[in-house]
Amino acid sequence: MKIWIAAIGSHPRDAFDELAGIYLDRIATLLPGGGKSAHGNRSVVEAPFFRTEGGLWDAIERERLRTAPLVVLLDERGRSTSSEDFAKWFGRERDQGRQLLIFAIGPGDGWSQDSRKRAAESLSLGPMTLAHELARVVLCEQIYRAMTILAGHPYHRSGSR
Repeated sequence: MKIWIAAIGSHPRDAFDELAGIYLDRIATLLPGGGKSAHGNRSVVEAPFFRTEGGLWDAIERERLRTAPLVVLLDERGRSTSSEDFAKWFGRERDQGRQLLIFAIGPGDGWSQDSRKRAAESLSLGPMTLAHELARVVLCEQIYRAMTILAGHPYHRSGSR
């Protein structure tokens, strides 16, 4: 399985980017074929930035030539879920042989109606509005958390402490 954590806008070079990079590296080591990953040298998880929604969809179309990716938009109108349920969903996608899973953080004005129609799913990180850079970090952490839940790793503690 390969994962994209895509975003619309310019690539930030700040503390948020560094923090996202830590989780991206952790995710890479848990994916088959990921092995040890040096920051910025990931083969199974990528974090591309696109100037426009159209640029994102063009890249997705190029990937469709290989295999049909599942595109999940991060959107305030998307479904909310717990970390455990997100992990179950993620595990099902992995176990069904999904080759490419694309999570996409939209432009500042939100996703266009066309993008909402084209995506397979939309996901909300909660009812609060987050800066896009922070949403990217939260998404990366939740993907890592889902993978540790599936692996039985002690990183995630359930409410039964």
